[in-house]
Amino acid sequence: QVQLVESGGGLVQAGGSLRLSCAASIRTKSSYAMGWFRQAPGKEREFVAAISGSGRTTDYANSVKGRFTISRDNAKNTVYLQMNSLKPEDTAIYYCAARSSFTIATIPREYDSWGQGTQVTVSS
Repeated sequence: QVQLVESGGGLVQAGGSLRLSCAASIRTKSSYAMGWFRQAPGKEREFVAAISGSGRTTDYANSVKGRFTISRDNAKNTVYLQMNSLKPEDTAIYYCAARSSFTIATIPREYDSWGQGTQVTVSS
């Protein structure tokens, strides 16, 4: 139902910043809640941040609060994840996801569409 394409990953040193982008091609005209998840080697997929269809409600994992900011531009059908003060433990493949609902969710199974992922590597 939704095609998502992430970009902006790369290699940075600890303390650096990256901004991830997720461009969405939505087949039906509606405001989808969006989320960012990540998966590190040897670990399960982990919730990072989510934003409601309107953009007025956000939620963050405790591990990224104060460092990451999720935002969206509905006119461009794009969601962003600004990542500051990056740590080596942030290293993972980052995925954006969309669900056919206005409200946010933190469970991967609640999302309908997923991007291909973009690698973020933070060196010590």
